[in-house]
Amino acid sequence: MLQQQFNAKKNQFQNQSVSGIGTLFSIQDATIEYGKIKALDNVQFKVSLGEIVFLTGASGAGKTTLLKLLAGHTDLTKGKIKRPGADNFVSMIFQDHRFIERKSCEDNLWVSYDPKIYRSKNEFHKEMMEFAEVLGIKDRLGLKIKDANGGLKQKVAFIRAMLCRPSVIIADEPTSSLDYENAKKIYDILNLYNTKRGLTVIWASHNKDLVKKFNGRIVHIDKGKIIYSGHACFI
Repeated sequence: MLQQQFNAKKNQFQNQSVSGIGTLFSIQDATIEYGKIKALDNVQFKVSLGEIVFLTGASGAGKTTLLKLLAGHTDLTKGKIKRPGADNFVSMIFQDHRFIERKSCEDNLWVSYDPKIYRSKNEFHKEMMEFAEVLGIKDRLGLKIKDANGGLKQKVAFIRAMLCRPSVIIADEPTSSLDYENAKKIYDILNLYNTKRGLTVIWASHNKDLVKKFNGRIVHIDKGKIIYSGHACFI
């Protein structure tokens, strides 16, 4: 069971959730236009520290645009945005994984190593292998990324983001190539880290059935507008 495998790690965290304390992201009257197309249309949006937010909506609804705005990868046509300060590190998982294709899965994970975060390379490697074991890819870390299938790439991208020990995860359809059980493992990890370390999660997903099974706020986007923000049971 995932939580049993992570018991040792859970003891490192404070037994206190910080959900709802402080505002990390605040967007006011946000509009993003590409020619005559409004990718976002007068959006109001806030995310609190320690919150889990699931973005839902059809393809082209504006989910990716909103995530890129939060990540600082695109600019507003008009409106205002407040992003987290330097003390809140943001990890991003977008569909363009930007791997080093000729390198192995493990080599691509080592990109996340930072001596300012980890006491040693051994500590980093141990944490890497814990994630790999939970997600069932420990025996495939030697495979070159160019030879990996979509599901393996998504797991590597997820682990790489988590190895940065972020305070915020922004993810765009990070389980689209995974089956239900594998997607659930990633959701379980995020829920665990949210509860025990206050990880803030902003996640775009088409999988409403899976999203409904987890605590978090649903933000539904349609044609560049937020049309619903609330509990999953109403979606």
